[in-house]
Amino acid sequence: IFLQLWHVGRLSHPDFHNGELPVAPSAEPFEGQIWKVDPATGQGAMVDCPTPRALTHAEIQQIVEDFRQAARRAMRAGFDGVEIHGANGYLIDQFLRTTSNTRTDEYGGSRANRLRFLQEVVDAVSEEIGAERTAIRLAPFLTARGMACPDILPTILEAAQYLQGKGIGYLHLVEADWDDAPVFTEAFRQAIRARFSNPIIVAGNYDVQRAEWVISHGYADLVAFGRPFVANPDLPLRLAQDLPLAPLDHATLFGGSAKGYSDYPTLTTGEA
Repeated sequence: IFLQLWHVGRLSHPDFHNGELPVAPSAEPFEGQIWKVDPATGQGAMVDCPTPRALTHAEIQQIVEDFRQAARRAMRAGFDGVEIHGANGYLIDQFLRTTSNTRTDEYGGSRANRLRFLQEVVDAVSEEIGAERTAIRLAPFLTARGMACPDILPTILEAAQYLQGKGIGYLHLVEADWDDAPVFTEAFRQAIRARFSNPIIVAGNYDVQRAEWVISHGYADLVAFGRPFVANPDLPLRLAQDLPLAPLDHATLFGGSAKGYSDYPTLTTGEA
């Protein structure tokens, strides 16, 4: 079991930080909302986030150290490794993109500078627990949350080359899975594989047929399933036996209770 380590950066709210602003590479607001529970009423809702505060150099170094300490604690807790979350518009992803990173120091501007924070985090974690126990998740085609970036694909390819040199355990790639999302092209799959020969995990709107295709072509070694698990607690059985999947009720997502979270049934013997 690999424990996923996050820092969400600007995708946060002062209520989570004792009234302080969220932090980010730069004071650039993000497009979208986050889920927050009102402490007075206990009711949750989607809320806007304020413009974040740009991190100082010392704060960046402290966050790198925080990742190191988190990895150490994960191993002490009995996990087999950690997956650094560098996707979904979170802090590492924010450093990679010109739209969210407008710094003019050694952490912004050029591709090499925008990759620096990712590399420092991976270096710290792999030094602490071993490269084979270190993994990272990246999202090459993410455009939501103000994360469109004209230079992101070459940046991700450079990251893959660096990660191969580090010998990390695996690379986890998130594929855009909304209706009008950019296509994760076969040419890009080939380019990633040419730079990273260790295990690759892919995720994002996969079914059995697509999973078999991507594995048979050598573009991935494993396929991860996320949202289907919400409505299908017995998902591996259903996939293995080609059984129908239960639909997901989007209205109950992020509800804060068992409804729509842990109350979906498994297939009965008769249904199977």
